[in-house]
Amino acid sequence: MSRRTVFGSLLGLVFLVNLARVVFAPLLEPLGTALDANDAALGTIATLAWLGSALPRIPTGYLLTHISRSVVILASSGILAVAAVATSLANSVPAVMVGAFLMGLASGSYFIAGNPLASELFPDRVGSTLGIHGTASQLAAVSAPAIVVAALGVGDWRTVFRAMAVAAVVSGIAFALTARRTEMPDAGAEDTAFLAAARHQWRIVLAGVAVIGVTGLVWNGLFNFYVKYFLAKGLTGAQANQLLTIAFGAGVPAFFVSGRLADRLPVLPYILSIIGGFLLSVYATTLLSGYLGLAVLSAVLGYVIHSLFPAVDTYLLGSLPDHHRGSAYAVYSGTMMIIQASGSTIVGSLSSAGYSFETIFTWLVAVLAAVLLGLTGLYVDGQLPTGARA
Repeated sequence: MSRRTVFGSLLGLVFLVNLARVVFAPLLEPLGTALDANDAALGTIATLAWLGSALPRIPTGYLLTHISRSVVILASSGILAVAAVATSLANSVPAVMVGAFLMGLASGSYFIAGNPLASELFPDRVGSTLGIHGTASQLAAVSAPAIVVAALGVGDWRTVFRAMAVAAVVSGIAFALTARRTEMPDAGAEDTAFLAAARHQWRIVLAGVAVIGVTGLVWNGLFNFYVKYFLAKGLTGAQANQLLTIAFGAGVPAFFVSGRLADRLPVLPYILSIIGGFLLSVYATTLLSGYLGLAVLSAVLGYVIHSLFPAVDTYLLGSLPDHHRGSAYAVYSGTMMIIQASGSTIVGSLSSAGYSFETIFTWLVAVLAAVLLGLTGLYVDGQLPTGARA
């Protein structure tokens, strides 16, 4: 079989592991009704899915210095299948919390192995490959509400997880069969010194964290409170949810197009321009209040922020040498995920303290502008690494 076939099986897996993180958002209401859970408990369920995705990334990077990416990817599909079955059998909120955390673990371990493997399958077009890989992931976020509605139409909330368990088993078997019959890239075999890779590549790792850490923090805080933010502006619940769907939907073409642009443009100026566009878009949300204006803005904002992810992955994975790629990427990914995850906590705490969303996001835009100014100054001065050390 060809590497294209292996890549096709990866697309199915990345859809499922991202669905494992995002499916809890549209499921919170039926879960609350079925399990008699309050909002605090439901919010914890969603948080645990993302926390589970963040925590295994650095340990998985170390594990990859001893075993192949294919083994970790196959294990991720197995963890997802087991976690989905366990969640479908849960009869209490704590049991669902454990299931959500385990499903997050599957996604975190997958991304640390799957992203580098995808970049190594087609090393001459890293950005395009990662863009397609990210598009499949983003389709999960867009389709999650429809998947939940369809499952509830034929069963209950447990049906979602039963279907995911079956899909994870089928996708894992498909990947195992295609990988076994294909000559896989052996670039990762040289990556055997985790700490040495982190020490040697600390400059580009730190640059990646600086680029996406604060930007992702702002985005995390924004999209988790998107509906409440626009409800406060006077929109209806249906309108606010439509705007969130538009923002996520715009990410589908963004991944596809941005990956190709990252292959063709000077990647650092491209990344810095994306951050500039994002902070302007977030600031514009504080100025607009009408549905049509916010709908257009949501499409622009969603496209811009989702353009950043394949661009930064191309910046790192496209320049990190074979013997450092997986380990250095794991350190970057684990660090930036923890920073990003704090965004909703910061926004929620400030909102509970009595500050308006307009004030909160104006402050966050100011912080992001200061970061962008600093990064631009470093780039102009030649201090921001344009690639990894050989």
